[in-house]
Amino acid sequence: MNWTKRIGIIAIVFFISGAFVYGISTEKKNKITKEGTSQFFPISIDFAGEAAPLQMADVRERLDRELLINANLDATTLLIIKRANRVFPLIEPILAKYGVPDDFKYLAVIESGLVNAVSPAGARGVWQFMPATAKEKGMEVNDMVDERYHLEKSTEAACKYLLEAKAKFGNWTLAAASYNGGMTGVTKQIEMQQVESYYDLLLNDETSRYVFRILALKEIMKSPEKFGFIVDVNEMYVNLPSKVITVDSSIPDLASFAKSQGINYKILKIHNPWLRDKKLINQGKKRYEIQIPLSGY
Repeated sequence: MNWTKRIGIIAIVFFISGAFVYGISTEKKNKITKEGTSQFFPISIDFAGEAAPLQMADVRERLDRELLINANLDATTLLIIKRANRVFPLIEPILAKYGVPDDFKYLAVIESGLVNAVSPAGARGVWQFMPATAKEKGMEVNDMVDERYHLEKSTEAACKYLLEAKAKFGNWTLAAASYNGGMTGVTKQIEMQQVESYYDLLLNDETSRYVFRILALKEIMKSPEKFGFIVDVNEMYVNLPSKVITVDSSIPDLASFAKSQGINYKILKIHNPWLRDKKLINQGKKRYEIQIPLSGY
């Protein structure tokens, strides 16, 4: 067979395969990309009880953009929905304890996708704290222990920040925006532009999209089936039953420690990502709580 015929056959195979994959992947999206957004665009939407002014043309367009993008990020959004089943039950009671609205769990979603992400700037964890801010909020950050990777402690730190921002700006929407743009940066723009609402501010692209990304993920995750995301309960990620071991001394070898607890080094690190080294030197006798899964790992 000459090369011309071979290339022709290969091209036909790829065309057929591509058409098949395209048909499957776009079945869910037809109502979004072809029939418009009217079938799923909300009549009203709020963040932390503060209504978004959807009567404003640019507000509707900005929300529409984020809904379209995230509804069509099939694998990414599906993974977030699965992870939320594991992460939200840990975040929600801490938000409630501090009096921070439940909607802020969606802020964690857009910050990290609910994984311990690392940004190019050096922010880490589900809540994406920079080292200085993390230390300022009471977290330990060093080569051996980094509590930005500790979900409960980083959630408490995020609550402290958000309460300060709410006290400064007077509403939760601007508090959320400042999590991305910084309190100083948002204040500067409010003063310069002489407005008081997030929806009236002209901000940089990232901060301008920030609250709308939260609103879009909230809308999608509250009604995933409406957007074509159908996940069986058995496919959701779960928290494994575990026990807590409290230590107040050094652990010279975490691999040996893990084996003594009936697990291995990998499982120890998965469930305690804040342990950043192969050992834990604790000369100050600080009390650390280590999660040990009981089964299912």
